[in-house]
Amino acid sequence: MKRNRTNILILLIVFLCSGGKLAAQLHITPKPLVEELQKGTFILNKKTVLYTNLKDEERNNMLNFLKESPLKLSKIGKSGKKNSVNLLLVEKTADYPSAESYQLSITPKQITISATDGAGLFYGVQSLLQLVNQNEGLKTKVLPAVLIKDTPRFSYRGLHLDVSRHFFTKNFIKMQLDMMAYYKLNRFHWHLTDGAGWRIEIKKYPLLTDSAAWRPYKTWKEWHRNGRKYCTINNPKAEGGYYTQEDIKEVVAYAQSRFITVIPEIEMPGHSEEVLAVYPELSCSGKPYVDSDFCIGNDSTFTFLENVLTEVMALFPSKYIHIGGDEASKKGWKTCTKCQARMTNENLKNVDELQSYMIHRIEKFLNANGRKLLGWDEILQGGLAPDATVMSWRGEQGGIAAAKAGHQAIMTPGEFCYFDAFQDDPSTQPEAIGGFLPLQKVYSYNPVPDSLTVDQKKLILGVQANLWTEYVPTPEHAEYMIYPRLLALAEVAWTAPELKSYLDFHARALKAVNFLESRGYHPFQLKNEVGERPVSLHKVNHLAVGKKITYNSKKKYYYNYTAGGDSALVDGFRGGWSYGDHRWQGIIGTDLDVTIDLGASMPIHSIGADFMQLIGPGVWMPHDVEIRISEDGVNFTSLRKIENELPEDYERLAFREFGWQGEQTARYIQYIARPNSKGGFMFVDEIVVK
Repeated sequence: MKRNRTNILILLIVFLCSGGKLAAQLHITPKPLVEELQKGTFILNKKTVLYTNLKDEERNNMLNFLKESPLKLSKIGKSGKKNSVNLLLVEKTADYPSAESYQLSITPKQITISATDGAGLFYGVQSLLQLVNQNEGLKTKVLPAVLIKDTPRFSYRGLHLDVSRHFFTKNFIKMQLDMMAYYKLNRFHWHLTDGAGWRIEIKKYPLLTDSAAWRPYKTWKEWHRNGRKYCTINNPKAEGGYYTQEDIKEVVAYAQSRFITVIPEIEMPGHSEEVLAVYPELSCSGKPYVDSDFCIGNDSTFTFLENVLTEVMALFPSKYIHIGGDEASKKGWKTCTKCQARMTNENLKNVDELQSYMIHRIEKFLNANGRKLLGWDEILQGGLAPDATVMSWRGEQGGIAAAKAGHQAIMTPGEFCYFDAFQDDPSTQPEAIGGFLPLQKVYSYNPVPDSLTVDQKKLILGVQANLWTEYVPTPEHAEYMIYPRLLALAEVAWTAPELKSYLDFHARALKAVNFLESRGYHPFQLKNEVGERPVSLHKVNHLAVGKKITYNSKKKYYYNYTAGGDSALVDGFRGGWSYGDHRWQGIIGTDLDVTIDLGASMPIHSIGADFMQLIGPGVWMPHDVEIRISEDGVNFTSLRKIENELPEDYERLAFREFGWQGEQTARYIQYIARPNSKGGFMFVDEIVVK
């Protein structure tokens, strides 16, 4: 007890010596709209009482939450009493722009959180908890006097978790909901079905969980390589799992008590291999393990989908039901007699319009049941359903197109929001699908494109982080990929852009990592961050920078990976850890064959360029590289041919220089990289000549 009092005294002395200016030490994430430090402190102890004017179930949920939280508030008292915490519902005014707005006032006598809705009070409590948790280890908590006025930037602040590729227990889900609530995220997008496994009990279709939820391989990668077959729950090697309807109800109720809406995703028409393996009559071929898309010409498909969605809607009260809609191959539709008949009868011009027909029909069904359709941006293809909301993942264009057409959109572009990417030097990180998404890049994202008008910008509902789990087989790995990047996304979603500071946030994130660990989570150790690929940090000066470069092949670089166009390979900028950084030029289906004119004959000592390999997304080293020189640009002499020595099945991200060193004189340099046997991409960053 004596030691505890000493710690309190130290805190008081530090606070008073600082003149009461502890704003930098509040460490509230997301950063509030207004933080005004006052004089004095409030001491939270066992005698502190609670008052709230919340009623009924909302009151009970709040009381239970507070009792179990580090606040340990169980004594009920009167409003305004000294040494009290007051949670007050107030009338709506301009001070509370939304139901999630709140004000938190801490004075030496009492703490008051006010809001117009239970959600606002709950978020005020989260800010109070973050202040309290900074007194870790003390029985008595000393809190600075402060006035906080806060409101979120976006109404939709989400986290998506893929439980199809790897199954995670309901207790794991609850742990993530706890941390989502702590950082004021309010939408949990539950990716329950996909080709790798069906994860939700549907009583009308038991084969979905008796067979389609199980595979005879522990990891997605093993399953994917070995024929992608399913097994029954009784198979001794069965791996996977599913949530019973009681599990779903439990998780949904848990989320609701934390003001989080759970949005289920039931994939259609593509990513449905698991369904079609056990109910092959819903595919175009009528055979298992042939198709990945539902047969849109078959009325039984819609009977199945509507029956499934009926059970789903009974479990999830969310306004939105996510129907996927992404990456449908549409291959079987082109030759399927039923699909072709549907196209003829409905006057549909192509398979894109056939998908749109399905989306429209499902939307009508959802609308008739009081729900709204949410889908990935491919639902734009062939015409968007009248009341659908678009989740934009292939960059921002889908969201922009939706907003310009008068539809609401949620931004979740892979470049900023896909947490299955590496977050640091890949050689130091566990396996990932590829890409490089460090904390600072997540934090830098602005979900509202400048190209939209004022009214169109209002249609951007918010932003979402996505964790896909092809290469994330364990709960520990999943948390490592989520935290602390989710905190950056939370601040993007909540905090006004003009108040954001990465330097300030980084300091808070370092402390948050320690907090997360203390609560049993497994975050990335931000303090050990290496950062971007060193050669990409500074422009390199070499003989070819700014010189004329000619592409000798008819087909040049891929339109999505130009790195800036013809001059990209001689602009002095090296690539980072990811080909998505706009510095790597992508070549597919042709040689990289370029000639550089140095402008005059000169001594040359080295010529080289870096390539990368990452076989998950289909990126390989070149088969070989040849380097030639010339004085006249017509007659070339080969300096070296370099064969690729990295195995094509090498799975880790790898970088290799293909180059020559020696002593030569030349004006023209020809650099030729021939593609690998896999038919995938080659990525090159800069041809460095010295």
